[in-house]
Amino acid sequence: MSNKYDKLYVALVTPFKPGTEDIDYDAWRKLLQYWGQNQFVQAGGGILVNPEAGECFYTTIEEKVRLTEIALEELGDKMFVFSGVMQPTTREIVKEAKALKDIGVHGLFTPPPMGAMDISSSWDPILYPEVWTDQLKAITNVADLPIITHPTGGKYYGIPVQAIPVILDEVPNIIGWKMLTSDIKATGRVLREYKKRHVGIFMAGAYKFQEAFAYGYFDGTVSGFWNYSMEIMLPYLEAWRTNDVVKAREILFSGFMDLHEYVLGTGGEMRLHTAYKAATWLRGLIPDPFMRAPQRKLRPEEVRNLRDRLKAVGLDVISDKDIRKAYPTF
Repeated sequence: MSNKYDKLYVALVTPFKPGTEDIDYDAWRKLLQYWGQNQFVQAGGGILVNPEAGECFYTTIEEKVRLTEIALEELGDKMFVFSGVMQPTTREIVKEAKALKDIGVHGLFTPPPMGAMDISSSWDPILYPEVWTDQLKAITNVADLPIITHPTGGKYYGIPVQAIPVILDEVPNIIGWKMLTSDIKATGRVLREYKKRHVGIFMAGAYKFQEAFAYGYFDGTVSGFWNYSMEIMLPYLEAWRTNDVVKAREILFSGFMDLHEYVLGTGGEMRLHTAYKAATWLRGLIPDPFMRAPQRKLRPEEVRNLRDRLKAVGLDVISDKDIRKAYPTF
């Protein structure tokens, strides 16, 4: 495998019908058509269906397959379509991976195993990499596809650098590494120094893109921050790619950083994926802002702050009247 998979993957939210937790497949198709715009395709865009931002913890295999089928119908001839695989048991995740392979998905996106505290909060990847590699190998046995990792879980934030080469050696299907780490420099160096194949360094947090460019560790993205900000994200990345530092800094400090940091949570008690979905709704791209329970809702004051930050960077948002349909006290 080569670096042909180094793309700007958007980790898409999943739209629901207003007032329900039922997937709105018509709205999903419209959302995909928005991402099929030439400006995103030509910039090297890619689609990630069923990421954590898309509520993959709380969607069924059948729902994931249908969402992926529609994505392939709409965009499969324009860009890579990867799908998340995430189930509480290896048996079920293998079933899910095979079902996605059977419909022609281009690649898979997967985190370490979830569920028991032994794994979700106590796992040490340095001592026991097989907790994840065994599951990844079980997936590739039924679905020999390229894999992008979602390296979260266990006792560390991200995967410790000592464990990364071990995991890559064990699972040659891994072609991309989502950068969920507070230490971009150390993790990026390990991935760059891995000589057995190219593994793309895919940035997650938009508020850290400039750091990755500074180190030369930006091969693409796997990011939910795209959901609500394509119109400012594309010129920002183009400025860095063309070494136009003046333009990049102008965008960065015009509200770009403030918006993304607020979504991340520095503006209050926000929850990242909840904020992705609310911001996408405020942009008018999906019909409902809420996620499946037990995931929380944003408070009205958080929605107001989010709307104001979207407007501050010149992004169109829905009317206050439309906001009140979901938030009567707005």
